Amino acid sequence: MDDFVVVDQHRDMIAYVDNLQKINSETLSFYPRQAFERAYDTRKLLLGILNGQPSGYLYVGGKGRNVVCYQVCIQYDARRKLYGAMLVAAMENYAIERQAFSVRLRCGSDLEANLFWRELGYNCVNIEDGGIRRSRKINVWRKQLMPELFEDVHLDPSTEKTDSNIWRKHKHLGIVSRFNRRKSIKEYRMFLKGKEVR
Repeated sequence: MDDFVVVDQHRDMIAYVDNLQKINSETLSFYPRQAFERAYDTRKLLLGILNGQPSGYLYVGGKGRNVVCYQVCIQYDARRKLYGAMLVAAMENYAIERQAFSVRLRCGSDLEANLFWRELGYNCVNIEDGGIRRSRKINVWRKQLMPELFEDVHLDPSTEKTDSNIWRKHKHLGIVSRFNRRKSIKEYRMFLKGKEVR
């Protein structure tokens, strides 16, 4: 029988989390090591330990009674064995202890993780545009932990696939660079949609 526990302190946590994020960089948003160090200091980083070895992590945060799951990742050889669900349960306990109304997170539309969140009782409440490099939609998932005055409006999550070919081509031609900011990104998105930018 596997021995799986979730801890918020471990001597190798920062190095492990930073490395696992890099290994899974195509599916996870990027956070600098300093963000993980701050999260560790405030006990907002949870580490899954399987048979004495780190096997996954969850980065949680938010303000007040709004808890946000910024990132969750299980290493490849421990996936599909409910360890991710156990990490999420630990996060939900964290949220309940803080009397949070809900847990919210964002997940790329092309990721299998969307099925994982749905199976754990989360509902898609919004669909947003993601970054221009991956050109994907982002599903916003939410799970209510306490009764609220209004129920969430549930949406069918986007299943749109990513396509970074246009971004790579335009980057090569100099139309877009990694230094683009808010206005430039908006103009670039309009350009991709074939609309005139004013």
